[in-house]
Amino acid sequence: MQKTKHYTIDLTTIEGKGEFKCPKCGALISPDDTTEENYTIIEPIVKDKNLEKIIIQCNKCKSQIHLTGFQTLKEK
Repeated sequence: MQKTKHYTIDLTTIEGKGEFKCPKCGALISPDDTTEENYTIIEPIVKDKNLEKIIIQCNKCKSQIHLTGFQTLKEK
């Protein structure tokens, strides 16, 4: 049985409109994709009524990706 890989991506460090490639397999993950064809939202993490991170899973390679940087984006 293969162990799930975990990666962290800070959204404040990526360019564009929020799209990025899966760190393991290179599948394009975009916030504009509402079909869940490329990724699935596993769990949003909220702390003190603020979104701290979102855990998603790449549907191609099954890696879990922890998206951070939401607090900084809110302040901009």
